[in-house]
Amino acid sequence: MKKKKMGFPKNFMWGGGVSANQFEGGWNEGGKGISTSDTMTAGSHTSPRRITWKNISTGKVGSVELSFGNKKEFLPEGAIPTVLEHEYYPTHIASDFYHHYKDDIALLGEMGFKTFRLSINWARIFPNGDDCEPNEEGLKFYDSVFDECKKYGIEPLVTLSHYETPLNLTIKYGGWKNRECISIFEKYAKTVIERYLGKVKYYLTFNEINAMGMMPYMAGGLIDFSEQAKAQGVHNQFVASAKVVKLAHEISPEIKVGQMLAYTPIYTYTCDPLDQILALETMQKTLFYSDVQTGGAYPKYKLKEYERNGIKLDDCDEDYELIKKYSSDFLAFSCYCSSTITTHNELSENIAGNFSMGVKNPYMKTNEWGWATDPACLRVALNSLYNLYHKPLWIVENGIGWDDKLESDGSIHDSYRIDYLRQNIQSMNDAINIDGVELMGYSMWGCFDLISSGTGEMKKRYGFVYIDRDDKGKGSYNRYRKDSFYWYKKVISSDGVDLE
Repeated sequence: MKKKKMGFPKNFMWGGGVSANQFEGGWNEGGKGISTSDTMTAGSHTSPRRITWKNISTGKVGSVELSFGNKKEFLPEGAIPTVLEHEYYPTHIASDFYHHYKDDIALLGEMGFKTFRLSINWARIFPNGDDCEPNEEGLKFYDSVFDECKKYGIEPLVTLSHYETPLNLTIKYGGWKNRECISIFEKYAKTVIERYLGKVKYYLTFNEINAMGMMPYMAGGLIDFSEQAKAQGVHNQFVASAKVVKLAHEISPEIKVGQMLAYTPIYTYTCDPLDQILALETMQKTLFYSDVQTGGAYPKYKLKEYERNGIKLDDCDEDYELIKKYSSDFLAFSCYCSSTITTHNELSENIAGNFSMGVKNPYMKTNEWGWATDPACLRVALNSLYNLYHKPLWIVENGIGWDDKLESDGSIHDSYRIDYLRQNIQSMNDAINIDGVELMGYSMWGCFDLISSGTGEMKKRYGFVYIDRDDKGKGSYNRYRKDSFYWYKKVISSDGVDLE
């Protein structure tokens, strides 16, 4: 007898995701204020994006590289981030969802999406972040977006802050290193959750909260990149997140608020014990954030690290009580590939991935951006996180960027994307049906082509839908269905059984 293929639960949330700063556009329309993402120029795989600045006293202008890792680059004294004339900022128009949202959501409905992960641009609701009253035109825009989702039976999954902070909060307060941002964010969240009650059930507070350690300007509007500032910034976000969980539950017990973590399974290149210690310490740098926001307490290893490095938080007892009592309802995470690391770098060539460095794994294929396809990646990640926290999980980012080609007949043949997704969905299936992991949903990243947050490129395309624009913002912005569009539609309609 032929063995029956195991599918996904009937209530599984199939879908895809985007972010406002990479997809929405309309950066200066509808009363929207300037956000930190609006000050970032384009880059490439080999050339970093830049933050543009102006010295208010002297009028001098310039730019500084967007820093990753442990770089400690600061703006010149007296300079503030700003938007300059004659510079190209790819997120200003992005994919122009602001003017295409009805047609775009109709395409999601055609695919059979159960959920659509998107973010609200904070500066569209509170242009300066700390305004007394919200911007009604901005609120109405998202009302219309959520109404369109409801028309097609699509459940929104809304990120409140996805790599953008109202620029005024950076200039006036120094960004998230200032505790003032806690109450400011709480007011913003309360405004949004109350406004969209009955339209939005699922929220995430901060996208990839652990990005504070690598990309503090994007993650928290910081221009002070010191370890002290980053530690304080993420602590304030932890407290703010707990307050949002509290107020959301008070508004409606039906509302669920999740954490969003950037997660990469770690493999060691050798069985050298030093490699195992390196893997342990590398994973601690990631799990610290979920230990706090989902687990409800600071882990001892992080407290010891702060003690060694002389980091002293501006905190109070209430912070830790809130963190413990109002941890996240579920853990959402991004996972694109695994990372292979070693203390013996001379044994293998280095390779770059999604903001992470490692060495090339000889058992995996990579694309031109250095991302590896790991068929076991999601099963490993799901088991690791579920066994740690015993809370529902939601994969809200997973996908592969590729320089897709639009054919003369309007078709896009992306078999490489289908192959990648097939392996990843099978990996999810195994975690659910073999291991018993509680997985709420899957939101493939960049269901429409959008601007890469890391490089600012458009040509690193992720979507099921091709958008006709190039790395300079030129194009018709017409939408075209890729081969993967029809494949994913079949996957959803079969509850993940038909992956051919």
